[in-house]
Amino acid sequence: MRRAQWSIVPSVGFMSTSLSLRAPVSHRGLLTLMCAAVVLVVGMVAAINLAVPPLAASGLHPSAPALVWIVDTYVIVFACLVIPAGAAGDRFGRKGVLLTGLGLFAAGTLLSALAPDVAVLLAGRALTGVGAAAVLPNSLAVLLHAVPAGRRAGTIATWASMTGIGGVAGNVGGGLVLTAGSWRWLFAAAAGVSLGLAALAARYAPVSSRHDRRLGAGSATLLTGASVALLLAIVQGPEAGWGSVVVVGGFATAAVLFTAWVFAGLRSVHPLLDPRLFRDPRLRSACLGLTAIFFGMFALFYVNASFLQYAKGFGVLATGLGIVPLTVPVILGGPHVGRLTSRIGLDATVACALAFVGGGLLGLSTSDAHTPYGVYAAWLVVAGIGVTLALPTLSGVIAGALPPAQAGVGTGLQATTREFGSALGVAVIGTVSTARFAAALPPDARGAHTVAEALTRTSRPADVVTAFVSGADAGLRFTGVAVLVLGALVVGESWWSRRA
Repeated sequence: MRRAQWSIVPSVGFMSTSLSLRAPVSHRGLLTLMCAAVVLVVGMVAAINLAVPPLAASGLHPSAPALVWIVDTYVIVFACLVIPAGAAGDRFGRKGVLLTGLGLFAAGTLLSALAPDVAVLLAGRALTGVGAAAVLPNSLAVLLHAVPAGRRAGTIATWASMTGIGGVAGNVGGGLVLTAGSWRWLFAAAAGVSLGLAALAARYAPVSSRHDRRLGAGSATLLTGASVALLLAIVQGPEAGWGSVVVVGGFATAAVLFTAWVFAGLRSVHPLLDPRLFRDPRLRSACLGLTAIFFGMFALFYVNASFLQYAKGFGVLATGLGIVPLTVPVILGGPHVGRLTSRIGLDATVACALAFVGGGLLGLSTSDAHTPYGVYAAWLVVAGIGVTLALPTLSGVIAGALPPAQAGVGTGLQATTREFGSALGVAVIGTVSTARFAAALPPDARGAHTVAEALTRTSRPADVVTAFVSGADAGLRFTGVAVLVLGALVVGESWWSRRA
């Protein structure tokens, strides 16, 4: 007879207790289960972009800044809590925290699906982000506890690849769900998948040992508050005015809280993320490079979904499939990046990566309603080449800059960097494109901040679409230039550090 195993995990203000009757499962089966959990939480970052047009036209009547927050609330909470959530798994049990995360993810998406107004939807998105932060690091920790030492390298590589596949799965899966129903169905479907994964994990995931590790709740609070204040200032800039109290106060608050986070880390004996790590120029430049890549990519995802639907007339499924050319270089070229790096050098590889991403975004900024999709897809491939070169190279630099004992910190740092770059990219391109769109609207639609709102005001819908394309192009140009500038800083610092 099997023995019942109890896992008691305190999380987010309540006590979660799960009874696990473990059943035998193959390593491959457990890997598939944990990878599915990663695809779910990462895919949700991409899938929500497809829902922006139907959300804008919905009875919630969200403003343009609200649409950005609907996307970014999940991402920024996810980014800021992923390292503390990994620590919670070490302290209270990885399986228990994983199950708690899947439960919170399901609760958050269900709350979002039933939201009667924007405020409740944002609360649901924040709760979902807490759940995602608990799932991502602990899914890997559960795997590493279960697999033999000889299989760990391959297991980590497979798990890591899911963070890339998740974006594609989110676009395609989100397109399928949204084709069948309203935006609420997207959240309802995610809740159902999360509950199903939780049931399987409760039955098959092993229970691991626990370690007395700090949670760093105060540090996580400072980092989250600073990130939200920064995004608030960026998002509200066009509407409130860049000199307004809200915007200036947001930037000032972000600076104060980021500074407080650094000092708290320096004073702590065992900080979860030690600010001293960033004294290493390799680590500093690699983190900046990953931020730049995801800044560009998720800015593109945010605009791409609306561009293909409004300007090209694609349905949501075709829109989800429309981003697939970006992944072709990743699939075909990923295995060869290591050989290329050994031949041309690290700096040249990183420089090419950021140049391709920035150049691809600039190329996409030349598209309009009359641009053939083949041309648009070609520019997606260009950007995809940059992503292919960047991800394994920069991830390898971060891993190599930290000692083996801090491998978990490296994984968490990569996740935090990626998600923070994603949130910043959405905020910046949303701000730039909305400002340009509002200025380019026909006179009878002036004052509208979304395409859906403008279309209800005007008798010239074609001019509204033209204004939207103008805004999208401006946002992509700004983002492309920003990626190129950040790329120059990354390569320049790497080169300078070797000369010093």
